Amino acid sequence: MRQNNRSQEAAEAVVKYRDAGVVGFDIAGPEDGFPPTNQLETFEYLRRENAHFTIHAGEAYGLPSIWEAIQHCGAERLGHGVRIIDDIDFSSGKPVLGRLASYVRDRRIPLELCPTSNLQTGAAKSIKDHPIGVLSQLRFRVTLNTDNRLMSRTSMSHEMEEVVSAFGWTFTDLQRVTVNALKSAFIPFEERLAIIEKVVKPAYAAIASER
Repeated sequence: MRQNNRSQEAAEAVVKYRDAGVVGFDIAGPEDGFPPTNQLETFEYLRRENAHFTIHAGEAYGLPSIWEAIQHCGAERLGHGVRIIDDIDFSSGKPVLGRLASYVRDRRIPLELCPTSNLQTGAAKSIKDHPIGVLSQLRFRVTLNTDNRLMSRTSMSHEMEEVVSAFGWTFTDLQRVTVNALKSAFIPFEERLAIIEKVVKPAYAAIASER
């Protein structure tokens, strides 16, 4: 939690135990007043150690939080990142991406989007208003997440039901965000590929064949 000033301690534990099942580091907590650059030395340490990390940015706070997380701190994934929608101009009827939004999409930086949690924090007014629908259409690397199942009183099944209801997503859409998550996972490439090809795709194919 970024407000507790124990990031370096946690990062050193990640490095120490990365061969014992720990795959990465994540920093969460309140964005406003606690920019990711406060922990810059920790992120530089993780990069020197070739350790993976996510930074929560762009939920309660806007584009500056996302920019700092990526450009200063080197975030590989964005926890939430939902406010990247603020860098897309819809006024002409055709979405025009700003420089930061273009960079995030072009670099395939994963967005760990959490619709139910975002409703509770006020980042979105309703599921139908949630940017996940547009961001998915624009082919950002969207992933679907629960954030915190206990506090948000949700599950992955519920999140899937919500986006299917709000945006008319099909099993193809759900498979895409599932594959996106695995492409962006902090496990070795061979493991990611094996899960995609041997577990995820066959499972979705089996479900589709039953309908």
